[in-house]
Amino acid sequence: MHIWGKVFGFLFGFMLSKNLFGALLGVWIGHMFDKGRRIDFDGFSPNKEDDVTRQAVFFYTTFSVMGHIAKANGQVNRHEIAFATAYMDKMGLTGGMRQQAQDAFREGKVSGFPIEERIRKFKSSCGRRHDLLLMFLEIQIQVAFSDGELDSAERAVLHKIAKQLGFSARELDKLLEMIIAGAAFHQGGSYQGQPGNQKNAGPQQLANAYKVLGVSGDSEFKHIKKAYKKLMSQHHPDKLIAKGLPPEMMEVAKQKTQDIQSAYDVISKNR
Repeated sequence: MHIWGKVFGFLFGFMLSKNLFGALLGVWIGHMFDKGRRIDFDGFSPNKEDDVTRQAVFFYTTFSVMGHIAKANGQVNRHEIAFATAYMDKMGLTGGMRQQAQDAFREGKVSGFPIEERIRKFKSSCGRRHDLLLMFLEIQIQVAFSDGELDSAERAVLHKIAKQLGFSARELDKLLEMIIAGAAFHQGGSYQGQPGNQKNAGPQQLANAYKVLGVSGDSEFKHIKKAYKKLMSQHHPDKLIAKGLPPEMMEVAKQKTQDIQSAYDVISKNR
């Protein structure tokens, strides 16, 4: 079992940055180096190393900002903890990787967490990869809405994050509507695995399906199809992995594309 990458990664990360962010980033890069060496040492190129760094920043920032949002209204509730735990489960995180996620989540809850600095570093790491920024923001919206409500403190943090990432208040509001409707659509789920029921979707389920795609019920079908294709492209797991999404988050992206596909199928069969 290769561990030296993680050991040296932690030490160098901490020495260079003097904080937990750098140390955890170093551990992740070391972990990925160990993993890459175990599979194909000769294939570990500078470009792959850049990808690993980007994945490390995405992973760490996701869970630390998740913790910050959970604490936005002054108290972390059981729904937000359950959401973070469920995300770790969905990603299959165990052992050291799960501990890193938990440590990042805890750091985000600490008073004085440098949210703006973290988001700045995250955006810089992502470069012009808009789809990665979108995926990140969607995850944070889901955290804020995990208890079924969105209070003023959580909304304020989301607006701060969105603005720093380059999203307008209007774009954030539309994302909020899409994700809230998506949660209801997903939970409404009689369509899942039962294609025959899609044509008989109830009025509310159909309304949610339109919102999942970010369109209205009176939109022309060609516009609905265009919105569907754009969302599928933005959330395609393989494309996101290639742009810097941590491989552990592939299941999260897959679930998103499944909901987009299901929403489109519901609309198509009810038109």
